[in-house]
Amino acid sequence: MPATKQKRPLGVQISHMLKDRGVDVIFGIPGVHNQEMYRGIEEAGITHVLARHEQGAGFMADGYARATGRPGVAYVITGPGLCNIMTPMGQAYSDSVPLLVISSCLDETSARRGQLHQMRDQRLAGATVCDWSEEVRTADAAYRMIDRALVEFATERRRPKHLSVTISALEGEAEAFAPGQGDVPATSAAPSAGLAAIDAVARQLSQAQRPLLVFGGGAVHAAEAARAVLASLGAASFATYAGRGIVAPEDPLYLGSYLARPGSAEVFASADCLLFVGTDLAEVDLWRTDPGHGAPAIIVNTDPEVLADGRTGDTRLRMDAGDFLAALADRLEGATASSWTGAEVADLRRAWKGEVSAEYPGIVPVCEALKAALPEGAMVYSDMTQIAYTATEVWDMDRPGHWHHPYGFGTLGYALPAGIGGAVARPGQPTVVIAGDYGFQYTIQELAVAVELGLTLPIILWDNDKLKQIEDSMVRAQIAPNAVTQKNPDFAKLAEAYGAGYAQPASLDEIGPVLAEALTAGRPTIIRLTPAITA
Repeated sequence: MPATKQKRPLGVQISHMLKDRGVDVIFGIPGVHNQEMYRGIEEAGITHVLARHEQGAGFMADGYARATGRPGVAYVITGPGLCNIMTPMGQAYSDSVPLLVISSCLDETSARRGQLHQMRDQRLAGATVCDWSEEVRTADAAYRMIDRALVEFATERRRPKHLSVTISALEGEAEAFAPGQGDVPATSAAPSAGLAAIDAVARQLSQAQRPLLVFGGGAVHAAEAARAVLASLGAASFATYAGRGIVAPEDPLYLGSYLARPGSAEVFASADCLLFVGTDLAEVDLWRTDPGHGAPAIIVNTDPEVLADGRTGDTRLRMDAGDFLAALADRLEGATASSWTGAEVADLRRAWKGEVSAEYPGIVPVCEALKAALPEGAMVYSDMTQIAYTATEVWDMDRPGHWHHPYGFGTLGYALPAGIGGAVARPGQPTVVIAGDYGFQYTIQELAVAVELGLTLPIILWDNDKLKQIEDSMVRAQIAPNAVTQKNPDFAKLAEAYGAGYAQPASLDEIGPVLAEALTAGRPTIIRLTPAITA
């Protein structure tokens, strides 16, 4: 509820409104243009996390949103503040993360030039990397757009929104906002996805001899129903990288997250009925243009654009994955025999793991040592680095929504600030960052935030002194590798300078004890690993 019904500056009212709508943490950086937004933060009872760069603030808000399922909120200034956070906005758009960015903006830009932080079209710039970007000049418009964003987060595909508020509006006296009406229920089935359609899907799947199911990030909230469906059908299944943990790793017919292996196309071709739930099956899922199936597919998604990509003969249901899978599980009677066998699936997984091991020499044992050392329920934030590329294929998760990676947009520098956001969201629970030596330096300044907050945050740093993935790609393309090596800092001294811990295990056996100590340190710890650890 608002602290008072009297008129107050809009900047104050916005913070109180966000608190009333359930926002407890805001990430950002104050400046002269958005300082009015900071007038009411503490009074509203909101925790503010001061990032060292707006890009860091955006990734922190992203990490917080992924850890909690609630919107991540960031405050930034006009012009460069917005430009700096646009990379996190693009990442959030690609990965369907509910991120609300509120920035200040100039009152007039067409007739005046040379103003502080001026850019030609701030609203349009924001619109290139988010679901919508709007400018408001009144309190009523600001309130309406904030509520619109929050409602859309709950009822549509969750993608970032950007709201610019003019400086004069932020400074001006504003009437209080209307109290919130409670939680907004998430959407269920669209009218076209009625019970009859689900009955037909149940019959189709039950009659199949080789049903194949693929689960994506849009189904992470439906693991229990997904596992019940698989048990009833005797179906084989894949998970996308973002969908890992939906299927139980011990399921003998689980093909893992090996969709990008070329041989998976043959598996798709052998299926006589396919079900894609909560996944776009995009290029970054498959690394080819088509899954490889010939049989018609059943596509379940909340995004009409994804449904429109289906083929002639496909069944398309616009429906929440959890609602669909729960309804489907209720309509499947007993266990259905299929022609899939555990031995067949195990052979495929063994071969694909061998391909990954050959592609990334020496990294699979490191992933296995890290997995064995992590406590139950640990949440991992990874960066664009070969150790993460390896892990997303060979590292099975026992629960969904516990590994977060910049899958689609694919930006470097994501892991550290996103991990900070995740650690803020889950105090007392294990959170781990995995980054490469080069990408880590994109946002290395945010290490100061983790130290400042006293976060227990192990940072697994894979240090091979180069952009190894790019070097390998150049070699495959017959390009003489250049601009792929760099001189790294002394990471031990860097950790000391920031006030963080540092360790460098000498062997795979030392990873467990080092990680255990870092998980009780009361501060972030850089754990440097090099290829020599498996030599």
